[in-house]
Amino acid sequence: MPTTPTTPALAGAPAFASTVSKLTAADLPSSYRAGCPVGPEVLRALRLSYWGFDDHPHTGVLIVNAAVVNAVVTVFGRLYAQRFPIRRMQPVDAFGGSDPASMAADNTSAFNCRNAVASGPPRWSAHAYGEAIDVNTVENPYVQGTDVQPVAGRAFLDRGTHRPGTAYYGGVLVDAFAAVGWRWGGRWSDPDYQHFSATGG
Repeated sequence: MPTTPTTPALAGAPAFASTVSKLTAADLPSSYRAGCPVGPEVLRALRLSYWGFDDHPHTGVLIVNAAVVNAVVTVFGRLYAQRFPIRRMQPVDAFGGSDPASMAADNTSAFNCRNAVASGPPRWSAHAYGEAIDVNTVENPYVQGTDVQPVAGRAFLDRGTHRPGTAYYGGVLVDAFAAVGWRWGGRWSDPDYQHFSATGG
């Protein structure tokens, strides 16, 4: 599928672009298995422009549910227009399907067939449906009591300091997702600052 610009070019930089591709199980060797709540036929590989912390444009890949493709393109188009920095954007399969490894690498990712990290009976995460995205996992850690994931995220626990790449109320990242009706995990009692989802879970 050809790359399609979706926002004007920025001061000599290439315009934001996105492409969508279908997937098979072979494309998801670590993040998908039989018994997952959605199959590869429901998922799409979404290639997106993003601004790096090096202040240069890059292209990354998110694996998302086909139902949320348009919303995700809208969000990342807005982030690109604002030059919101993202460290890296790779499918979690690049990390062997390991959520901790992906978080430690400050990776922005979406689909991963795994349970929610929460107390109570096991239940599927919104990531298992391709309807959640974790953004800049070091700058926006998951905090459960005294446990901070990833460990490097401890340096970013002060949410009153609005550093590049961080999520906070009234900020570019939270507002971009809110504009398409997605909810932020930073509002939870155990805040998951990196987490945004279509369902609120």
